[in-house]
Amino acid sequence: MIWFEDFAPQIIKSGFFGRTFESFEAALAAANEWIEHNDIDVVNIETVVLPQIWERSEEGTTDTDIRTSGECSSTWHQFIRVWYRK
Repeated sequence: MIWFEDFAPQIIKSGFFGRTFESFEAALAAANEWIEHNDIDVVNIETVVLPQIWERSEEGTTDTDIRTSGECSSTWHQFIRVWYRK
């Protein structure tokens, strides 16, 4: 069976004027560590870019209903998705 695991930069500071995230490289390091420590049979690794994956939903990277508006500013986030065999 094919499965996936997502590695998104974590929020390190959240406040009234916005959020600060760890670096994309930190998410990559987490993915590499997970692969190494779990002996994962990797099928593919991709970078996924989605709008507002934390602002509108609790589902984050697996939210299937993400919308943006042309009149509003939009924040886009990138994360790493590892596809693997189980």
